Amino acid sequence: MRIGHGYDVHKLGPGRRLVLGGVEIPYELGLIGHSDADAAVHALMDAILGAAGLGDIGRLFPDSDDAYLDIDSLVLLDRVTALVRARGFSVGNADITVVAQAPRLSPYVDKMRDTLAARLHVAPDRVNVKATTEEHLGQVSTLGIAAHAVVLLEETAPKLRNL
Repeated sequence: MRIGHGYDVHKLGPGRRLVLGGVEIPYELGLIGHSDADAAVHALMDAILGAAGLGDIGRLFPDSDDAYLDIDSLVLLDRVTALVRARGFSVGNADITVVAQAPRLSPYVDKMRDTLAARLHVAPDRVNVKATTEEHLGQVSTLGIAAHAVVLLEETAPKLRNL
């Protein structure tokens, strides 16, 4: 088994959709970024890649490449999942925390969990999504949205080891 941690943050701004965990959330501001800026999915991908020892999303999907301009982060998650599966790993479980002062995210966490579980090819009880605020103490949650993710990868085809 391998454990990976991911973190991502994006600034809020006008004229963008707010997408978190693959779910569009009605709000007057959206996250600014090269892709759809889904901080929850970005943190999840970085956790998966870290656990597999495959770097990070900036290396795989650089923001200098227009092929990823406004791309749906779930498409990138599908690519990351396929990559780690080809390397002999599957997701055992994932735990994601989204940090946002607004909007209120609790009505959307179950849909985020179900969306991410389907993309990861795991049962919904293997994905946990939580939302929290910084109680007006931090700039991240008033100017943007951040996310942390922890993932456990399991080997699907254990390698022979020298004894």
